[in-house]
Amino acid sequence: MTTQAAERLDERARQALADLLLAMADDEFVLGFWDSEWTGIAPVLEEDVAFASLAQDEIGHAQALYGLLADLQGGDPDRIAFGRRPEQYRHARLLDHPRTDWAFSVARRFLYDTADATRLDALVASAYQPLAGLVAKMRREETYHLLHMHAWMERLANGGDEPRSRLLEALQRLWPDAGCVLAGIDDAPLVAAGVLAEPLADLQRRWRDGLAPVFQRLALPSPTAAPPAGGCRGPERSDDFLWLWEQFTMVYRSDPEASW
Repeated sequence: MTTQAAERLDERARQALADLLLAMADDEFVLGFWDSEWTGIAPVLEEDVAFASLAQDEIGHAQALYGLLADLQGGDPDRIAFGRRPEQYRHARLLDHPRTDWAFSVARRFLYDTADATRLDALVASAYQPLAGLVAKMRREETYHLLHMHAWMERLANGGDEPRSRLLEALQRLWPDAGCVLAGIDDAPLVAAGVLAEPLADLQRRWRDGLAPVFQRLALPSPTAAPPAGGCRGPERSDDFLWLWEQFTMVYRSDPEASW
């Protein structure tokens, strides 16, 4: 499906595609800014560099996705990224939590990256070619993110009482929101149009099934099977996200008409 063919999608499918692009972009954008909070304070120097690189990758992915959205609906990608009110962001509720400690950030990244990998797998052969091409590039970079987070999950789970207890506490706190990465979008028109390979509910099941052997090997409690609650993608936002929004929009809000 070319960009021109996308214009022939019915109204519901076009809106669903726009919602998907915005949700994915906001996921990457917000996670990238949370990751950037570790710059200069990560527990080891190598992770200071690694998390800065992760943040750059995610914000770069967000920029490209905002660009696809602007191509589809019009508008300026920078204005989409920085020019909205907090309640207009569509990131998954998993990303409303603050940075907290290192185990918490690792646990969140692991849950997000595994869910995102499942989502990207369902989009790599998308009939919407601009998205399929971008997803192919994103998957190559996300492979390294996954490897990094798998290594840290092993290290924390097997690192003694305190690292393990912090990891367990983080997972318990994050599980209720983890499934939101694969929820909150009207996916039926996307599946019908060939934009998405299968429904999000099926992707959620595959994601949880894929996590089970990892958690079993690390002797961690099995992921819960309960679906995510309502409000997975706003409009209600946590005070922690409101703080982050103030930080990453500060320069833009100082002069929205300027060219940066």
